[in-house]
Amino acid sequence: MSFYKYIRTLSIASAISLTLVQTSALAKAPLSIDIKQTNISTKLTQTQIQQVLQEAYNKFKNDDSGKNADYIKALAKVDSKIFGITLVTKDGKVYEIGDTKAKVSIQSISKVFTVAKVMQEKGSKFVQEKIGVNATGLPFNSIMAIELHNGSASNPFVNAGAIQTTSWIKAKDSKERWAKIKQNMDDFAGKKLDFNEEVYQSEVNDNKRNQAISKILDAYGRMGSDPLEATTVYTKQCSVNVSSHDLGVMASTFANHGVNPITNKKVLDSAYVPKMLAVMATAGLYDNAGDWLYMTGLPAKSGVGGGILAVVPGKMGIGVVSPRLDKYGNSIRAQKAISYIVEKLHLNPYAR
Repeated sequence: MSFYKYIRTLSIASAISLTLVQTSALAKAPLSIDIKQTNISTKLTQTQIQQVLQEAYNKFKNDDSGKNADYIKALAKVDSKIFGITLVTKDGKVYEIGDTKAKVSIQSISKVFTVAKVMQEKGSKFVQEKIGVNATGLPFNSIMAIELHNGSASNPFVNAGAIQTTSWIKAKDSKERWAKIKQNMDDFAGKKLDFNEEVYQSEVNDNKRNQAISKILDAYGRMGSDPLEATTVYTKQCSVNVSSHDLGVMASTFANHGVNPITNKKVLDSAYVPKMLAVMATAGLYDNAGDWLYMTGLPAKSGVGGGILAVVPGKMGIGVVSPRLDKYGNSIRAQKAISYIVEKLHLNPYAR
């Protein structure tokens, strides 16, 4: 080989070697950044978390604004001083303060778990096409919304959509339908939840509007079972008791990709979790869902019993119980406490 050919060959080899080194370095760069970002996101200590919960509790425990829901007589009698905060990480660590064992009826939060069950049985496309996943822009118990949307409930978190969702649970009769819905909620909570007979009786004898909603949906061919039977089962699911501890565990099951972090039981396929969180983000807090997402960035669901559950995707769940509500039907102290925790612990997923 001539001297010039040798130099040329050496130059090409060197260039290839340099390119390989540069490519390798570039390939590793994002990985090291990801690791760094992960370390940043996991710097929270147990002491910090508990301290922020303590601060939130102290800051808002004496807030007596708002009032209990009174259109359901049994809810008006619930102790309005109840205030419990629970945070459960995706690996099952529990942090809580206040009246974390005090129970209120789950009410509209139950809608989350029933639609999750239907999604598990029939798929996310069924929920989107048969029930709908868009916010209605009208009150949660609106009849007009059904007519304006060509007989569609539009969303599983308004009463029409929730009753419709209940009707689509696979079951041979009302008894089996209720048993499956209740067992599903128990699985999310990791325990057998109590049934509040007083709340149920208070609601079942005064739910004519919901009965009317179910009949309209049936006229449009949207119901999966007898409309009045579905309305009764829906009323039952709203009458289950939960504490802030229960809501924290239920929320953390979504954060843990559908696996209960306490029992390790898989409750929902991980593929459906993003779908559920999306609906919670857009319609979880009634007519105030937009403001809530704007302030916290968290998918959440409230109930007029006074509970709110919120999910920090892939990280943790937060449950708060406090019966005093704002004009939208959302717990005032729960909203304030969760917002404070999100701010102090930097949990807003949009801020990453």
